[in-house]
Amino acid sequence: MTNFSNYGDFQLDVLREIGNIGAGHAATALSKLIQKEVDMKVPQVKVISFDEIADFVGGMEAVVVTVFLRVEGDCPGSMFFIVDLQSARNLLKELLGMEVSDDYGLTDMEASALHEIGNILIGSYLSSLADFTRLNLQPSVPALAIDMAGAVLSYGLIELGRSGDFALTINTSFFEGNNQVKGHFFLIPDPDSFEKLFISLGVPLDGNY
Repeated sequence: MTNFSNYGDFQLDVLREIGNIGAGHAATALSKLIQKEVDMKVPQVKVISFDEIADFVGGMEAVVVTVFLRVEGDCPGSMFFIVDLQSARNLLKELLGMEVSDDYGLTDMEASALHEIGNILIGSYLSSLADFTRLNLQPSVPALAIDMAGAVLSYGLIELGRSGDFALTINTSFFEGNNQVKGHFFLIPDPDSFEKLFISLGVPLDGNY
Protein backbone atom coordinates (compact mmCIF):
# COMPACT_ATOMS: atom_id res chain seq x y z
CA MET A 1 0.00 0.00 0.00
CA THR A 2 1.18 3.52 -0.78
CA ASN A 3 2.72 5.37 2.15
CA PHE A 4 2.96 9.12 1.69
CA SER A 5 5.68 9.43 4.28
CA ASN A 6 7.95 7.93 1.61
CA TYR A 7 7.19 10.67 -0.91
CA GLY A 8 8.78 14.08 -1.23
CA ASP A 9 7.62 17.53 -2.25
CA PHE A 10 8.09 16.83 -5.97
CA GLN A 11 5.58 13.98 -6.01
CA LEU A 12 3.06 15.97 -3.97
CA ASP A 13 3.52 18.99 -6.26
CA VAL A 14 2.54 16.79 -9.21
CA LEU A 15 -0.65 15.77 -7.41
CA ARG A 16 -1.41 19.41 -6.64
CA GLU A 17 -0.98 20.34 -10.30
CA ILE A 18 -3.37 17.58 -11.33
CA GLY A 19 -5.84 18.92 -8.78
CA ASN A 20 -5.51 22.48 -10.07
CA ILE A 21 -6.13 21.43 -13.66
CA GLY A 22 -9.10 19.27 -12.69
CA ALA A 23 -10.72 22.04 -10.66
CA GLY A 24 -10.25 24.50 -13.52
CA HIS A 25 -11.96 22.14 -15.95
CA ALA A 26 -14.80 21.67 -13.47
CA ALA A 27 -15.33 25.44 -13.23
CA THR A 28 -15.42 25.67 -17.03
CA ALA A 29 -18.02 22.90 -17.18
CA LEU A 30 -20.14 24.67 -14.56
CA SER A 31 -19.89 27.95 -16.48
CA LYS A 32 -21.21 26.26 -19.62
CA LEU A 33 -24.01 24.62 -17.65
CA ILE A 34 -25.39 27.86 -16.18
CA GLN A 35 -24.34 29.97 -19.19
CA LYS A 36 -22.57 32.59 -17.14
CA GLU A 37 -19.02 33.26 -16.06
CA VAL A 38 -17.91 31.38 -12.99
CA ASP A 39 -15.30 33.02 -10.78
CA MET A 40 -13.23 30.36 -9.06
CA LYS A 41 -10.67 30.94 -6.36
CA VAL A 42 -7.33 29.21 -6.77
CA PRO A 43 -8.00 25.77 -5.28
CA GLN A 44 -6.17 24.44 -2.27
CA VAL A 45 -4.89 20.95 -3.00
CA LYS A 46 -3.70 18.64 -0.25
CA VAL A 47 -3.11 14.98 0.40
CA ILE A 48 -4.76 14.01 3.67
CA SER A 49 -5.56 10.87 5.60
CA PHE A 50 -9.04 9.38 5.22
CA ASP A 51 -9.81 10.24 8.86
CA GLU A 52 -9.34 13.95 8.11
CA ILE A 53 -11.92 14.14 5.30
CA ALA A 54 -14.90 14.90 7.54
CA ASP A 55 -13.00 17.76 9.21
CA PHE A 56 -12.68 19.48 5.83
CA VAL A 57 -16.46 19.68 5.44
CA GLY A 58 -17.31 20.84 8.95
CA GLY A 59 -17.07 17.67 11.02
CA MET A 60 -18.72 14.25 11.15
CA GLU A 61 -22.14 15.68 12.12
CA ALA A 62 -22.26 18.47 9.53
CA VAL A 63 -25.13 18.03 7.07
CA VAL A 64 -23.77 17.98 3.53
CA VAL A 65 -24.90 17.33 -0.02
CA THR A 66 -22.72 14.72 -1.69
CA VAL A 67 -22.42 13.23 -5.14
CA PHE A 68 -20.21 10.16 -5.17
CA LEU A 69 -19.15 7.50 -7.63
CA ARG A 70 -16.74 4.70 -8.21
CA VAL A 71 -13.75 5.15 -10.54
CA GLU A 72 -12.91 2.03 -12.55
CA GLY A 73 -10.11 1.34 -15.00
CA ASP A 74 -6.35 1.68 -14.63
CA CYS A 75 -6.47 3.51 -11.26
CA PRO A 76 -9.60 2.44 -9.40
CA GLY A 77 -10.85 4.46 -6.46
CA SER A 78 -13.73 6.59 -5.20
CA MET A 79 -14.68 10.22 -5.87
CA PHE A 80 -16.83 12.59 -3.84
CA PHE A 81 -18.07 16.12 -4.51
CA ILE A 82 -19.29 17.61 -1.24
CA VAL A 83 -20.91 20.97 -0.43
CA ASP A 84 -22.63 22.19 2.73
CA LEU A 85 -26.35 22.95 2.61
CA GLN A 86 -25.93 26.71 2.25
CA SER A 87 -23.50 26.28 -0.64
CA ALA A 88 -25.94 23.84 -2.24
CA ARG A 89 -28.71 26.45 -2.00
CA ASN A 90 -26.43 29.12 -3.46
CA LEU A 91 -25.54 26.81 -6.32
CA LEU A 92 -29.23 26.20 -7.02
CA LYS A 93 -29.89 29.95 -6.99
CA GLU A 94 -27.23 30.41 -9.65
CA LEU A 95 -28.48 27.48 -11.72
CA LEU A 96 -32.25 27.78 -11.35
CA GLY A 97 -32.50 31.52 -10.72
CA MET A 98 -34.92 30.97 -7.86
CA GLU A 99 -35.06 31.04 -4.12
CA VAL A 100 -34.87 27.60 -2.55
CA SER A 101 -36.22 26.27 0.70
CA ASP A 102 -34.26 26.77 3.91
CA ASP A 103 -35.64 23.51 5.25
CA TYR A 104 -33.42 20.49 5.88
CA GLY A 105 -34.75 18.67 2.84
CA LEU A 106 -34.72 19.53 -0.85
CA THR A 107 -37.46 19.15 -3.42
CA ASP A 108 -37.11 16.46 -6.07
CA MET A 109 -36.30 19.14 -8.63
CA GLU A 110 -33.60 20.66 -6.43
CA ALA A 111 -32.06 17.26 -5.64
CA SER A 112 -32.11 16.31 -9.33
CA ALA A 113 -30.36 19.56 -10.28
CA LEU A 114 -27.66 19.05 -7.64
CA HIS A 115 -27.20 15.47 -8.80
CA GLU A 116 -26.63 16.66 -12.36
CA ILE A 117 -24.28 19.46 -11.27
CA GLY A 118 -22.20 17.06 -9.19
CA ASN A 119 -22.14 14.56 -12.03
CA ILE A 120 -20.87 17.18 -14.49
CA LEU A 121 -18.25 18.54 -12.09
CA ILE A 122 -16.88 15.13 -11.12
CA GLY A 123 -16.98 13.93 -14.72
CA SER A 124 -15.08 17.00 -15.88
CA TYR A 125 -12.45 16.54 -13.18
CA LEU A 126 -12.07 12.85 -13.96
CA SER A 127 -11.80 13.54 -17.69
CA SER A 128 -8.99 16.05 -17.15
CA LEU A 129 -7.21 13.58 -14.87
CA ALA A 130 -7.47 10.88 -17.54
CA ASP A 131 -6.14 13.26 -20.21
CA PHE A 132 -3.28 14.38 -17.99
CA THR A 133 -2.20 10.86 -17.02
CA ARG A 134 -3.30 9.06 -20.22
CA LEU A 135 -4.93 6.43 -18.05
CA ASN A 136 -8.26 4.74 -18.64
CA LEU A 137 -10.56 6.12 -15.91
CA GLN A 138 -14.24 5.30 -16.14
CA PRO A 139 -16.91 6.65 -13.73
CA SER A 140 -19.77 4.57 -12.39
CA VAL A 141 -23.31 5.96 -12.25
CA PRO A 142 -23.17 8.70 -9.58
CA ALA A 143 -25.34 8.70 -6.47
CA LEU A 144 -26.66 11.65 -4.43
CA ALA A 145 -26.86 11.70 -0.64
CA ILE A 146 -27.94 14.40 1.83
CA ASP A 147 -26.92 13.47 5.35
CA MET A 148 -24.28 13.99 8.02
CA ALA A 149 -20.76 13.86 6.62
CA GLY A 150 -19.77 10.83 8.69
CA ALA A 151 -22.74 8.82 7.46
CA VAL A 152 -22.26 9.88 3.84
CA LEU A 153 -18.58 8.96 3.80
CA SER A 154 -19.13 5.61 5.50
CA TYR A 155 -22.05 4.69 3.25
CA GLY A 156 -20.30 5.90 0.12
CA LEU A 157 -17.19 3.88 0.71
CA ILE A 158 -19.18 0.76 1.58
CA GLU A 159 -21.21 1.15 -1.61
CA LEU A 160 -18.26 2.01 -3.80
CA GLY A 161 -15.88 -0.61 -2.52
CA ARG A 162 -12.68 -0.70 -0.53
CA SER A 163 -10.49 2.38 -0.81
CA GLY A 164 -7.11 3.48 0.37
CA ASP A 165 -6.01 5.38 3.43
CA PHE A 166 -5.30 8.69 1.70
CA ALA A 167 -7.30 11.22 -0.28
CA LEU A 168 -6.38 13.93 -2.76
CA THR A 169 -8.58 16.81 -1.67
CA ILE A 170 -9.36 19.93 -3.71
CA ASN A 171 -11.06 22.78 -1.88
CA THR A 172 -12.26 25.75 -3.87
CA SER A 173 -14.94 28.44 -3.99
CA PHE A 174 -17.17 29.33 -6.93
CA PHE A 175 -18.69 32.81 -7.28
CA GLU A 176 -18.32 35.52 -4.67
CA GLY A 177 -20.32 37.45 -2.07
CA ASN A 178 -23.61 36.09 -0.77
CA ASN A 179 -23.79 33.36 -3.42
CA GLN A 180 -20.42 31.80 -2.71
CA VAL A 181 -20.24 28.04 -3.18
CA LYS A 182 -17.57 26.20 -1.23
CA GLY A 183 -16.93 22.88 -2.94
CA HIS A 184 -14.78 19.94 -1.97
CA PHE A 185 -13.55 17.23 -4.31
CA PHE A 186 -12.09 14.07 -2.81
CA LEU A 187 -10.30 11.42 -4.82
CA ILE A 188 -9.70 8.33 -2.65
CA PRO A 189 -7.65 5.84 -4.65
CA ASP A 190 -7.62 2.15 -3.92
CA PRO A 191 -4.35 0.81 -2.48
CA ASP A 192 -1.45 1.32 -4.92
CA SER A 193 -3.45 3.54 -7.30
CA PHE A 194 -1.45 6.64 -6.35
CA GLU A 195 1.66 4.71 -7.35
CA LYS A 196 0.09 3.96 -10.74
CA LEU A 197 -0.60 7.67 -11.17
CA PHE A 198 3.04 8.52 -10.54
CA ILE A 199 4.25 5.80 -12.90
CA SER A 200 1.94 7.08 -15.66
CA LEU A 201 3.51 10.53 -15.27
CA GLY A 202 7.09 9.27 -15.18
CA VAL A 203 7.55 10.61 -11.66
CA PRO A 204 10.21 8.98 -9.47
CA LEU A 205 8.75 7.08 -6.54
CA ASP A 206 11.65 7.32 -4.11
CA GLY A 207 10.83 10.83 -2.89
CA ASN A 208 14.36 12.05 -3.63
CA TYR A 209 13.93 13.71 -7.00
